[in-house]
Amino acid sequence: MLSDDFSAAPKLFVFAAPSGAGKTTLVHAVVRKHQDALRFSISYTTREPRSNEANGVDYMFVNVDEFMRLRDAGEMLEYAQVFDNYYATSRSQVEKHLDEKHSVVLEIDWQGAQQVRESMPDCVTIFILPPSVAELERRLRDRRTDRPEVIERRLRDARDDMSHWVEFDHVIINDDLDEAIVALEAVLQGKGDESSTSNPALREAVLRIVN
Repeated sequence: MLSDDFSAAPKLFVFAAPSGAGKTTLVHAVVRKHQDALRFSISYTTREPRSNEANGVDYMFVNVDEFMRLRDAGEMLEYAQVFDNYYATSRSQVEKHLDEKHSVVLEIDWQGAQQVRESMPDCVTIFILPPSVAELERRLRDRRTDRPEVIERRLRDARDDMSHWVEFDHVIINDDLDEAIVALEAVLQGKGDESSTSNPALREAVLRIVN
């Protein structure tokens, strides 16, 4: 059963963001708060797990051969190559959650979001932005999980990623986590007018960040 705060009709919510925008922290906080209503779609990836990641919890870790076998079998709702590794969404997993009347939360990149929109046009797409490029760089360096050259590449690619914000239904600027949670909950409840990319005030705020 879905909580009273959410629509009775289950939906697929698709999230994307530049690396370091705080997407995972924000989305996981909301899902923990609304566990009865929301389910994660756990992505496939061919990259190696980090020390704090578990198979089947953070990602489904597979090698390239297995990834391609699943792709060819039609198991992937979308897939993309990011930072020299492949990522994909399990079609069967998403459909199972929706059939069980749970809304689904999907964390992917903007390329994957384009593919999902083509396959499931009723999905709701949400882009997470940092408050500034300078803050994005600080967050990436403070994580201390990547080599300096990797961080520099992530910063370069982040600017390209952020240029795709206009393709999404909503943008949430993740400056204060508590405020971002409230804004995201409004979107999930179908009340996210302030974060809609058609909102002129939101568009002005975004342009100050990405330009």
